[in-house]
Amino acid sequence: MNQLFNIELAEKYFPKILSALPTTLLIVFVATIIGLVLGALIAMIRIEKVPVLTQLSAVFVSFIRGTPILVQLFIVFYGLPEVLKMMGLDISELNKMYYLYVTYGLNTAAFQSETIRAAILSVPEHQLEASLASGLTKQQAYLKVILPQAIQVAVPSFGTATISLLQDTSLAFTIGVLDVIGRAQALGAVTMHIFEGYIDAALIFIVCSILLELFFKWIERKTSYDAVTQQSKMAISKRKNRLKTNLDHLSQETTQPVVVKTTLSEELL
Repeated sequence: MNQLFNIELAEKYFPKILSALPTTLLIVFVATIIGLVLGALIAMIRIEKVPVLTQLSAVFVSFIRGTPILVQLFIVFYGLPEVLKMMGLDISELNKMYYLYVTYGLNTAAFQSETIRAAILSVPEHQLEASLASGLTKQQAYLKVILPQAIQVAVPSFGTATISLLQDTSLAFTIGVLDVIGRAQALGAVTMHIFEGYIDAALIFIVCSILLELFFKWIERKTSYDAVTQQSKMAISKRKNRLKTNLDHLSQETTQPVVVKTTLSEELL
């Protein structure tokens, strides 16, 4: 009878499964870029309450958040080619990776849009009003004042979402892409030893998740330090302005008695 777990096979599988890691990481990277760009756009549309687009973006976010990502993947992989074929476009020869980019990118955009929107709304509204009153345009106010504070709030959620995206890429093998899980399953099907391959894949995912977590913790510390530095500079600037104002008032008060004294002396004369 075969052993439940053969460590020699696990060691033999590991380099072959690890060779598929770049495919998994590429999916995560492209989907994250698409998700951040599109998610920021959706967040701004909903914050600014753009007519029609606000309602459409709300429906899109609700659909993505309310359906399993496997369903979304099958809709894109099987449904999109059929829809485009009716429009005269044949994408049957398209690389399967593009379907993954679209699916995971849209999924990430829906979740990240809510994170970005919540982070921006967490910044007090009077800061935007003060920025506009000081002469900044709305775009400059968001880039220089609002977003630096919003990023500090959003970084932990970004990290969690990215790690979840890494785990979700394990479904890529369902459309025939040989990522980490796909390679583990293929090796298991050939050798009839599936358990060893999945253990290797689990170790790879665990290490990658830990590295991503450490990376986002470093970013969180970095943004926190920058925010504290900026607040310190603002506090020093306010103190300087307050001191200058007090000195101006003091100067006016010291000159006033001189004027009064001169006036009284003139009256006596």
